Parts: sequence; structure tokens; C-alpha cells
Amino acid sequence: MDKFRIQGGPRLNGKVQVSGAKNAALPCLAATLLTCEPVEIAGTPRVRDIVTMEKVLQALGESCQHRAEVTRVVTGTGEAFWAPYELVRTMRASVLVLGPLVARRRRARVALPGGCAIGARPVDLHLAALERMGAELRVEHGDIVAEAPRGLHGADITFSKVTVTGTENVLMAATLARGRTVLRNCAREPEVGDLAALLVAMGAHISGAGSPTIEVEGVEGLHGASHRVIPDRIEAGTYLIAGALCGDRVTVDRCRPEHLGALLEVLEAAGASCSVGVDSIAVGRPPILRPVTIATTEFPGFATDLQAQLVALMTQAEGVSEVTEAIFENRFQHALELMRLGARIEVTGRTARICGPTSLTGATVMASDLRASAALVLAALVARGETVVDRIYHLDRGYEAMESKLGALGAAIERFNPGPYR
Repeated sequence: MDKFRIQGGPRLNGKVQVSGAKNAALPCLAATLLTCEPVEIAGTPRVRDIVTMEKVLQALGESCQHRAEVTRVVTGTGEAFWAPYELVRTMRASVLVLGPLVARRRRARVALPGGCAIGARPVDLHLAALERMGAELRVEHGDIVAEAPRGLHGADITFSKVTVTGTENVLMAATLARGRTVLRNCAREPEVGDLAALLVAMGAHISGAGSPTIEVEGVEGLHGASHRVIPDRIEAGTYLIAGALCGDRVTVDRCRPEHLGALLEVLEAAGASCSVGVDSIAVGRPPILRPVTIATTEFPGFATDLQAQLVALMTQAEGVSEVTEAIFENRFQHALELMRLGARIEVTGRTARICGPTSLTGATVMASDLRASAALVLAALVARGETVVDRIYHLDRGYEAMESKLGALGAAIERFNPGPYR
């Protein structure tokens, strides 16, 4: 099992390029099920979640080819409709094939998804919306089974809470539904707008993507298209936090600053000066890192996927910081591992109280989920001595070549595999 070995201390300096957004590429890949024509998606990062989704699509009869950051998908006229558990158990985004399958093939069988252990992420909002559109649904042997023999029809749907994958799933289904669908209380994340851009390129009639209300006029069929996914705002944010933590000057290239407004506000409040360009942001460690108080929320607020990394940063702030996790109920598992490095963190309910600055020291730590592993890597960059981060397969789900990118900035980091008996 691969691990990271990190020697803390070196200052980071230089430029790092952001990969395409995993969380944009996943629904775009699922959307290829809506047509029998080829779809090319540029900028797909080579991370484990993308590879898993490609395997899911192949199980559903698609052909996936990846070359030079472009994934070409051809569905053809296959009728496969089952995404089995052994493929989707590690990735909750697998549920995104449900809407496209039932919309075009009129039936779907999708294993209830897995993913990181950061709290409940039920799919009941997806199912309730698809039922309103005419799907017959049941859970059978751990699988969601959906059937719509006469096809889906438009509906007026209000999500009881904001859901990113729910918005994306139902949006895809609505493109082939008869009549007009109105989705209310939608997620406004950039990845939703990116999916809508692909669907429009495929011939869908969509308005309002990126706002709380999306309207879709169903069409008879969609065609092939080419699309480039947006840059990964969470990867960009992770490297910006690294720069604020131990950077002389770190420039994050090929990003969308408009997608990172909440993080930039927090970094400025912490004393870091951010230089914002058209598609780049530069930041370095301030002379004094100040504590902050924030709560995660839906876009355009502070992203839950950057919460763990911010906690790592605040271990070095001069004072007491409070970080409240308002999206998931079990997303402070990184706190115990950061405490192994010497961090002073007290978690009460959904709020972590971080006392700093703390002189961290190297140790062996274990990643519990994707973003927690990134937080441990960041903390290791400033810890004295050697830190070993175990279970980095979590990190590989969402970060492309992190060790290479950090190494190019000057970090002393290497990937190694001690073998099965060590």
C-alpha cells in the first residue's frame, strides 16, 4: 500500500498547474449515457475516481479511451443498465449514472454508493425527484432499481435541501423527459454549471444553471459533443493553503479565481496577501498568521472540501480558530491525526477549536478520507522531522500527482510502498 514520506521544513516556491475538476468530470462522464454518439471530455484528471467511473461506463456498454487529458466515450446502442456494487462501492458519484440510464434506457440498477466515511450522504432526494418524473423505484439487494417503461415526464421539483449530485442527476434525467421540468433550491456549485454547458453542447435546452432555479425543456435525443471541464477549485484551494502555510511565493496557475472567492476572503483575514490574475493566484506565508472563525456552507460559501486543509493551516495561526462543519456530520476525523503531530484541537459537535501556533513534529498518520489526507500532507510540510502518511489511496481518488506537484515547489516528499509485511 503506497504511503507518502515527507520531511518538514522546506519553504515552497514556484508555480503549480491545476488539473481539471474531478467533481466536474464525473457528472460529465455520466452524461455520455444520454447519447449514442461520441462525446469528448478534455481536462479529465487521471485520478482513481475518474478511472472508477470509466469502469462503470464500460460495464454499461460504453467504450472509454483516454489520451493527452482527453477522454473519448462512445455509448453506442447497448442496453446494459446495471452498475454493480464491486465497481461503485468506493465512490458515491457512481449514483450519477442513475438519472441518465432511466431517462434514455428507461431502466437502471445502481448499487447504493460508497465513498469517504465523512457522514451520511443519502440519495433520497434523487429518488423522490425521479419518482415525481414518473420513475418506479425500489431498493433491492442493496441496489437502487428504477424503471420508466413509458419514459420520464417533466415536473416541478423543489429539493428539500441543497444537493449537488441530486441537482446533477435530475438535471441529466430532465433533458430527455417529456415536457418542461423546473428544479428549485438547486446547488449553485460551478460543477453544476459545467455539466449544464456540456448538456447544452449535446443539444439540451437548459436555462438558469448556476442559480437556485433551473428550467429544462426535454428533447427527443441528444448528440455527441466536445467539452473541456473547469479547473479543480478544491485542488487549487489546497495549494493556495499550502502557500499560505509554508510558501515564499506559490503561484497556482490554470485556476478560476471567481470559484475561490470564499477561500480568498479567509486567507486575507488570516493575513495572507493574495495576488489575483485572470487565471492564476499567488500567495505566500504572512509574517503573522491570524486565527479565523468560519463555517462551511454551499457555494458560494466556504467549501466543505477545504475544511480539513484550513484546520491544518490554523494550527500555525497565533490564537484560537473555530471551524464549524455544517455540511457533513462526521468530517473531523483528521483532527485526531493532526493531534498526533502535536496540534491542539478540541472538537465539540460540529465545531473544531484550534489553538495555535503549535510546533508540529513528524509521526506516522493515517488518512481517513480524501480531503483529510490532503490536510495531513499540508501539516507534514511544517512538522519537524519525518512524517509518513498512510492510506494515500484516499488522496489518489482526487489529486493528480500531488507528490510531483509539491516536489516541484520544493517540498521534500516521496511516494513509497513498503510491501505487504511492513
